[in-house]
Amino acid sequence: MNTILRHRLRLSPTPILYCFPLSLFPQPFHFFSTTTSDPCAFTLSYLTNTCGFSHEVALKLSKRLRFESAEKPDSVFSFFRTHGFSASQIHRIFYQAPDLMLCDPTKRLLPKFQFLAAKGASPSDTILTVSKSPRFLRYSLNNHIIPIFELIRTFLPSDLKALAVLIACPNFIGDSRVASNVQLLLDTGVTHTGIRYLLCSRPSVLCSDLRPAIEEVKLLGFEPLKLSFALALLAKRAVSKPLWDAKVDALKKWGWSEDDILVAFRNQPNVMLRSKEKLNAVMGFWVGQLGWDYTALISSPTLFSYSLEKRVAPRALVVQYLLSKGLVKKSASLVTPFGMSDELFLQKYVKRFKEETPRLLELYQTAQGTS
Repeated sequence: MNTILRHRLRLSPTPILYCFPLSLFPQPFHFFSTTTSDPCAFTLSYLTNTCGFSHEVALKLSKRLRFESAEKPDSVFSFFRTHGFSASQIHRIFYQAPDLMLCDPTKRLLPKFQFLAAKGASPSDTILTVSKSPRFLRYSLNNHIIPIFELIRTFLPSDLKALAVLIACPNFIGDSRVASNVQLLLDTGVTHTGIRYLLCSRPSVLCSDLRPAIEEVKLLGFEPLKLSFALALLAKRAVSKPLWDAKVDALKKWGWSEDDILVAFRNQPNVMLRSKEKLNAVMGFWVGQLGWDYTALISSPTLFSYSLEKRVAPRALVVQYLLSKGLVKKSASLVTPFGMSDELFLQKYVKRFKEETPRLLELYQTAQGTS
């Protein structure tokens, strides 16, 4: 086993997410320290009057929480407010992780805030992380948070990069599939570069069952040692089957065959990460408006990832004009101009034709909306 995974993580099951209607605090917190002989009544009163929960939500939460004094929840409230959390953010935290109301913030919460800060997190980064996934605070610093952070850090060049992944997907911390999926990818032959791509592009993919997708991508002919394997794996896991089929149908309506789509996917797996609307828009412009052959896009499906308004349409109008004047040959690859940098495109397709430069610039800039 790879040395980075020699310490197998023993992560607890994903905590229950409460699905109650979320409301904001109606007014600033009003702390009180009244005690009562009925813990349930006191808890219910605190949850409704201080926390702002509806009676129905408070009633359900009170079945799991019991406190006779406001001392503990007041101290947790104060901790979050001191660290810059808003009323609505604190409400969300207790909505999703109500047990935190009874914790000792100095022992349970502060070390996690200090860990994030030590790795480069700003106060706003910490607020974002905790607000996105309050359950982050439920996990053990030593048994969950640090091991997962170190695992992520193995594939990334800095603590800040690893921290960015954690902020993007705080649920990483509590998902036992992350470590096993990383090991599975390594055993399959996926390189550190491929795993880094997954972490930086869609880390949530590692919180799913990867085995079926890995086998499918292998059958499609992708080699684990190449980055395209990770790209294809991401596409297969990020796009549901109904949505995948809808994208296939959209391309078929423009004349693509199953083989065409497969070839395009092998050439650039990210083509299936484009929305159905984007695929239709590009095809509508390329085939419907320009009258160009769609087969050019099979070998260069990267064109679907470019902005239609800012890149594809302005450059296409310039190329179409040059074709009409016989200044470029149609035998040349139609997709070549679209992969160039802006500077190189202007040099080769606009400034190169000095007599036509004013007209070409007008076409280009008008289409871009910059004239």
